[in-house]
Amino acid sequence: MTEAKTESIPGTDKPAFDRRLLPPMMLGSVLNPINSTIISVALVPIARALGAPASQTAWLVSALYLATALGQPVVGRLIDIFGPRRLFLLSTSLVGVAGIVGTLAPNLGVLIASRVLLGFGTCAGYPAAMALLRSEGKRTGQDNPGGILTALAVANQTVAVIGPLLGGLLIGVGGWRATFALNIPLAVAAVLLGLWRLPKQYASDEPAKVRGSVAARIDLPGMGLFAATLTSLLLFLMNLHLRNWYLLLIVAAAGAAFAVRELRAETPFIDLRVLGGNTPLLTTYGRALVAYVVAYAFLYGFSQWTEEGHGLSPFHAGLVQIPMFLMAICVSVVTGRRKGVRGKLLVGAAGQIVACLVILTLSGTSPVWMLLLVALIFGVPQGLNNLALQNSIYFQADPERTASSAGLLRTFSYMGSMVASSATAASFGDHADTGGMHQLAWVMLAAGVVYLLMTAFDRTLGRAAAGGEATGTVK
Repeated sequence: MTEAKTESIPGTDKPAFDRRLLPPMMLGSVLNPINSTIISVALVPIARALGAPASQTAWLVSALYLATALGQPVVGRLIDIFGPRRLFLLSTSLVGVAGIVGTLAPNLGVLIASRVLLGFGTCAGYPAAMALLRSEGKRTGQDNPGGILTALAVANQTVAVIGPLLGGLLIGVGGWRATFALNIPLAVAAVLLGLWRLPKQYASDEPAKVRGSVAARIDLPGMGLFAATLTSLLLFLMNLHLRNWYLLLIVAAAGAAFAVRELRAETPFIDLRVLGGNTPLLTTYGRALVAYVVAYAFLYGFSQWTEEGHGLSPFHAGLVQIPMFLMAICVSVVTGRRKGVRGKLLVGAAGQIVACLVILTLSGTSPVWMLLLVALIFGVPQGLNNLALQNSIYFQADPERTASSAGLLRTFSYMGSMVASSATAASFGDHADTGGMHQLAWVMLAAGVVYLLMTAFDRTLGRAAAGGEATGTVK
């Protein structure tokens, strides 16, 4: 595909969104969530096969998000400059390489390395989708793509439904290695769709005055300092202990150098002046961090507990999570086209808190219906929070940096996942028992309360102009 479709919206002369873009957008954006969910039921089989405790297999989760948290804004910035096609093809090809490495991995170290490759490989999908949305909005004159954003959210939720169940099936048929091999055909399909459907020509939103040499446009020193800052911070979060205090010194030094560089750079990697003046956007990033502490702690911690603490098989542990994802899909479909986000965020926060309180009542002998009830309750915030945060970013971000802003949203989300992974490892130790699950639930509950307070006292919510474009705030 080299040109946009010229079909019009029925009954009007306005050009319609080119729906040929949807397949690669959706497949690219779900590569990360399918690998996030499928590994949740594979952790215990991997631990048994490789003789590793839960505290070590937690690195299979952390490695993916460390790479993705670092890579998303970097790749997003490159997409803002060069367009989505090349970055999409390169990244999704790396997903296939990661699948091969993971399938053949002889030990846990190589397996973790494959998850790092996988993290970098899945970096382009979501920023590319958001950049294409912005480009199509500019072409069609429609800057409120609620239907498309909902379609992306539902695609992610659908994959999340399939992930744990598919993981259990693959493990039953071909062992845990089959969950890594799945990435090979997915990568092939993504590359073919990208070659076929993504436009070769892409009109960057950047002003002509900032278009100079490649090195100047991508700000390599800024990216390097950002990488050093974020990597040190995430390594500290993944292993919270006083003996790692030196990592905080590295974070402070690298972060200060990064700030100085970005404030002086002509075309900074992250424009701190613009970002610092966009309080609604910064609040959304903070809200995403605490929301995903709860979401990922449940996804991984609850799955491990249902297998080890409650005695379910990987397949049945996947089945237990299906109500959550089905509820999330329903919630996304019903609320997706509504512009307001405040109500969604408040109900999502309340849902997290209620689910955590129910978890505190569970034991190793609790009936299965109670496990299903917890999953069902978690489905409400799962559907609302993801959609509301995604809508917020689209309207709050600088249009010239849509992809990199979307990448930063994922970065903060994955920082939340790192905190969740660290809390899960600390709570469970060598065995995911009920006491550890209750300890983790208290951490989740605290994060849920913070999320509720950040939303309830956020005065930028509810005062936006129509769609949020005029003031940078959202309803």
